Amino acid sequence: MTLRTQHEKPVYVRLRETIADAILTGQYGDGDPLPSVRALAADEQANPLTVAKAYQGFQDEGLIVVKRGVGMFVAPGARARLRESERSRFVTEEWPEIRARMKRLGLDPVELLDRERA
Repeated sequence: MTLRTQHEKPVYVRLRETIADAILTGQYGDGDPLPSVRALAADEQANPLTVAKAYQGFQDEGLIVVKRGVGMFVAPGARARLRESERSRFVTEEWPEIRARMKRLGLDPVELLDRERA
């Protein structure tokens, strides 16, 4: 999750994050079927074309496979690849902003970790 709030993000990006989060948390495992475009559009109150665009992006990345006449499925190894790409994005894009904000606010990472452990 970035520092931006959800409502500032385009619907397409929010859908990608929703799908990615479901795969990362294990809601959908490797080989599991994904909701149809229409079902996900109804659940997320989104345009089916926008949902199809989000799914297409994952398909292009090899994270989703389509079985004609059957549906869309999480590709083998998708969770591991998605986790690695999300880690990389976090470290290169999000962490520098978080670190800078912590510095501006005078937050000590060790103190934050100690609070979490308590």
